Amino acid sequence: MKVLKDILYKVSIQEVVGDTSVELDHLTFDSREILQNSCFFARRGTQNDGHAFIEQVVNDGAKAIICEDLPEKLKEDVCYVRVSDSAEALAICAANFYDNPSAKLKLLGVTGTNGKTTIVSLLHQLFSMLGYKAGLISTVVNKIGNEEVKSTHTTPDAIQINKLMDKMVLEGCTHCFMEVSSHAVAQHRTTALQFAGGVFTNITHEHLDFHKTFKAYLEAKRGFFNQIPKGAFALSNKDDKNGEVMLQETAANKYYYALKSQADYKTKVLESNFTGLNLKLDGNDFWSPLIGHFNAYNLTAVYAAAHLLGEDKLEILTALSTLQPVAGRFQYVNINQIAGIVDYAHSPDALENVLKTIKDIRSGNESVITVVGCGGDRDRTKRPIMAEIACKLSDRVILTSDNPRTEDPDAIIEEMKRGVNAAEKRKVLSITKRDEAIRTACALAEPKDIILVAGKGHETYQEINGVRNHFDDMEVLNECLTELNQKK
Repeated sequence: MKVLKDILYKVSIQEVVGDTSVELDHLTFDSREILQNSCFFARRGTQNDGHAFIEQVVNDGAKAIICEDLPEKLKEDVCYVRVSDSAEALAICAANFYDNPSAKLKLLGVTGTNGKTTIVSLLHQLFSMLGYKAGLISTVVNKIGNEEVKSTHTTPDAIQINKLMDKMVLEGCTHCFMEVSSHAVAQHRTTALQFAGGVFTNITHEHLDFHKTFKAYLEAKRGFFNQIPKGAFALSNKDDKNGEVMLQETAANKYYYALKSQADYKTKVLESNFTGLNLKLDGNDFWSPLIGHFNAYNLTAVYAAAHLLGEDKLEILTALSTLQPVAGRFQYVNINQIAGIVDYAHSPDALENVLKTIKDIRSGNESVITVVGCGGDRDRTKRPIMAEIACKLSDRVILTSDNPRTEDPDAIIEEMKRGVNAAEKRKVLSITKRDEAIRTACALAEPKDIILVAGKGHETYQEINGVRNHFDDMEVLNECLTELNQKK
C-alpha cells in the first residue's frame, strides 16, 4: 500500500482538494479497471477523455483522482489533484509507486523507424550468453530472463512498464533492453525512466497518422535523447541524415556507428548472401547468420551498445557470431529451391531495404515475387508509396490485405494501386484474401525464385473489424511451398 503524497514526488501540481495522506493499492487510467483504493488518472486520449469517467470511478471505489480539470461534484473522502498534464503525472507517479525500478537496472532504450525489435532482441540474447539475467520490452515479446510476458504494444503504458521492471528487479535482472516508440515519447510513457543509454537506428516516413508531420515525428524521436541524463550514453547511426540531429540537445555522452561514414564504431561488409554476413567490425572479422546490409547496421549497434555498457570487445564479438535472427525479421526458408522470406516491413523504407537486400544477394536470373499490403486505420499516405517500391524492385507483385482493422480491405488495395504506373500494371495482381495471395505467389514461383511476404512479420493474427483471427505468414508460406513440393 502506498500513500498518495509519496507518489506525487516530482509531479507539477496546480491544485489539491482533499487529503493526500490517502492510502492507495492500485493505479489506473482505465475506468474499467477500478478497484477499491485506486488512483485514477483522467487522461485526454485520441478517442476518449478520462475526465468524463471521474464520477463513475469515484462511485466504483477510486480514492484519488489526478486530472487536468476538476469535476463540478467533489466527494469528501476522495482526494483530487489538478495537474497541467495527466499523462506526464501518470508516468512520474507510476515510477514512484514502484520505487523507481529503472534506476536499479542498466536500462537501454532503442528508437528509430526500423531495427528496434532486432537490436533489443539481439542485445537480450547477447547479455544472456554473457551470463546476465536481462529483461526485454519489445514489439514481439516481453521477457524477464527467459520467462515470456505477452506484448501488446511496442512500448507499454507507464504503469505496465514500471510494474514489469519492478518484477525484473525482484527476479534478479541487471539489465533491460527496451524499444522506445515515438508514440511512447509523445505520450510520456517513458517519462521518469532512468536510462543508462539510448540508441538511434534511422528515421523515415512512418506514423504520420499520429504525428501528422515528419517534423513532429522527428521531434518525438529526438525527445527521447533529450531525456537521457548526463553520464549516460547516446549512440546514433551516423549514416542516417538525421543521425547527428538526434543528439544535438542531449546531455548524454555522444557516440556514433556507421558502415559508410567515419564513426566510433565502424563495420565493413565483406560478404553478404542468403546464409549470412561476413563482417569486419572494429577491425575484427566475424560471421553472422543474419542476412542483409540492414542487419550489418543492427549488429554494429548491438556491438557498440554492449561495449558502452561495459562489456569486453572480444567477448562481445565471440557471442555476436552465434546470435540468431528475430522472428518475422527477414525470416528465411528454402523449400524445393524456392526461397521464401517473411519480413515485418510495413513502411516504405523498410520494404525498400528488404527488397534491395534481396537484389544485392540474388544472382540476377531469379524472379522476385512480392506479396504486400497496408494496415487499416493507419497512415494512408504511405499506401501508394509501398506499391510503387514493390513494383520498382520486384518482378511480380501481389497486393493484398494486411490488418484491415475497421477499413474495407479492397479500398486499401485501391489506394495502394495509385502508386502503380501504367507500364507496371501488367505485373501486378490484387488478391484480397492474404492466404490466397501467398498461395498464388507460391504457384507462380519457379525453382530459384524468391518470394517476399511483407508487412506482418512475427504477427500470428489478422485483425478484421476488431477481431483478431489466427494468421501466420510463415506458417502459410511453409504450408504452400511444402504442398507444391509434394505435388512435384
